[in-house]
Amino acid sequence: MPNQMKSTGRRRIYFMDELRGFAVFCMVFYHGFYTLAYLYNLKAGLILLNFFMPAEPFYAGLFMLISGISSNLSHSNLARGFKLLGVALLVTLATYFVVPEEMIVFGILHFLSVCMILYGLLKPVADRFRFSWAAVAVCALLFLLTRGISRGYLGLSPEWGLSMSPALYHTDWLAPLGMYSDTFRSADYFPLFPWMFVFAAGTFLGKLAAQERFPQFMYRSRVPFFSWLGRYALIIYVVHQPVIYGVCYVISAVVQRIYN
Repeated sequence: MPNQMKSTGRRRIYFMDELRGFAVFCMVFYHGFYTLAYLYNLKAGLILLNFFMPAEPFYAGLFMLISGISSNLSHSNLARGFKLLGVALLVTLATYFVVPEEMIVFGILHFLSVCMILYGLLKPVADRFRFSWAAVAVCALLFLLTRGISRGYLGLSPEWGLSMSPALYHTDWLAPLGMYSDTFRSADYFPLFPWMFVFAAGTFLGKLAAQERFPQFMYRSRVPFFSWLGRYALIIYVVHQPVIYGVCYVISAVVQRIYN
């Protein structure tokens, strides 16, 4: 989610900014509908949330893929990752004190920060590998094989997979990996499995970005509004929630006045 497209001597990949900006745009509206539905109990918010909910994994995955690509354009993934982790922990503290019922334990910022840190530590090894579509395909396969971990199995389906030990699901300490107890709750939750493989696929695609081998149309700006949103994605993420709470409070008050 953070802007990582700046790099000395390289052309800016505006298409990546615009994709990130579009994802930010979708995220803001999704969180708005979520707030109306669950914090203010408005039926219209729940209807809109249910309508847009199937799209959430796609624009969240877009954030992760772009972040993985951008990791090849960053001078220090470790520094960037630890800074983002600090922001993520502040988000956790803020939600704990302000809206404890909607506390964010391991959301997308936590996820991205851990991936950046891990990639920063492993980059000397990762640099030995060249780009290949086979590597991207392996990442896609690993995503499919691990997406059921939170539901207790490893494989393509419960029938065509291996059951995980129930003991792994008696604690919440493994929640960042996708294993948690029945009492675990996080308003925003993206565990490392399976999502880390989306980030990993992005790191392979990022090798093309670092060599300026992306298609030429990606280096031209076409939608400045989305490009602007993409450049300031982290700031928008941090600021948009309190703004949404305020706007939703006004909407809820108006609706209650009309119907009471």
